[in-house]
Order: sequence, then structure tokens, then C-alpha cells
Amino acid sequence: MPLFDFLFKSLKSHPLSELEKTCQYRFRKHDYLEQAFTHRSISSQPRENYERLEFLGDAVIDIVVSRELMREFPAGDEGILTQKRSALVQKSFLASMGQLLKLLDFIQIEATVDLEQEKIAVKQSANLFEALVGAIFLDGGIEPAKKLILNSIWTHRHEAWKSVNHKGQLIELCHMKQLANPKFLVSSVSGPDHQKLFEVHVKIGDDVYPSGIGTNKKAAEQHAAEHAMEALQN
Repeated sequence: MPLFDFLFKSLKSHPLSELEKTCQYRFRKHDYLEQAFTHRSISSQPRENYERLEFLGDAVIDIVVSRELMREFPAGDEGILTQKRSALVQKSFLASMGQLLKLLDFIQIEATVDLEQEKIAVKQSANLFEALVGAIFLDGGIEPAKKLILNSIWTHRHEAWKSVNHKGQLIELCHMKQLANPKFLVSSVSGPDHQKLFEVHVKIGDDVYPSGIGTNKKAAEQHAAEHAMEALQN
């Protein structure tokens, strides 16, 4: 009888080879892989659960994503690069990458940790993704870790950027720069009722910024806010 009553959802029903196939990397030292999917509820020993690997993976993701952003935005300043990176490394987006790879299917965790709760599942999914990156980095170096990041985070980067609340960020930026609150003004509405196209521009004080376009007012405002932020940060 095991010491802990835990949910063994991983290596018995899903062999390591299946997980390696999922992340497209074959481990030389499987201990890293097992550690990456062992929750603290199974072992509180730092070298026996995923927390150290999660810490490392977080740093590796930052490095790889930062380098790719500098390539994609050669004229982008620190503000724009930071904004883009923040969207890609936020827990909710990393969790979606973990869900894409179905990493929760492999976790070793006590049954008392309720993965049916959305908040817990999201947190664990993000943690596992970071831990997996860290494990691959330790086992094979930067290149295979980079490959996983490019095939997941970077491939889906535009989805993350679309989900960013540019309007809220613009308001915060205006407060930080002691500027007037931005006003979002509808420039035009075109197209038939079932396929309208909204154009919105931002006005901050006496300054008017390039307009944004969207299939609804909210989307157009987000687009316009993004343009205004880029202009302000440049």
C-alpha cells in the first residue's frame, strides 16, 4: 500500500514514450522527465518534484521568446518587446500550451488536488509546460528546448497577442505618463448589417492616433489602442 493516496494519471496509463512523442524529444535521462511531471503533493523534496524545473523553464522561455521578438520586431523598443513578451509568458497562455500538449494527462499528483477545478488545472498546466521546457534544457541543451518553444508558444503567438487588453494597458500607460485619459471615437461604420466594419481612433488630449479597424466596436478599440501604445512608446 503506497504511503500517499495519489492519482497516478501518468506513467502507468501513459508511458514515457508517449510523452516523448508528444513533445517530440527523446530523453537520455528519464529522471528529468519523471521529475517534471511529479507534483509537490507526491514529494516535497526539491529534486523530486517539478518546481525547480519550472523555475528553470521559465527562464529558458524568457530567453528564447525575447530573442525571437527581437528578430520579428527589429525596430521595436524595449516597451513594445516587453509588452509582446508579457502576453506570451503569462500563465494563462502557457496553460493553453500545456493543454495543447495534454500535459495534465501525465501528471503524478495526489487525489486530494482537484484538477476538476479550472483555476487549479490552469495553474498546473502552465507549471508542467515550464517544467517540461526546463527538463528538456537540462537533458539536451538549448536547441531542443527552443524547438518545443517555437513549435508551441511561437507558433501560436498571434493568438496570445489578440487576447491582450490593449485598451486597459493604454489607460495605465497614460496614467504613468501623466497624460489625459484616452478617448475612443468611432470614425466610421461601413458594410451591411450582418458584416459591419468599425473604424475607431484614439484621442489623448489634443493628439489623435492612427485608427483601428474591427468587425465590432470592441475589436476596433483594441486595435486602435494597440496603435496608440506603439506610438507613445516610440
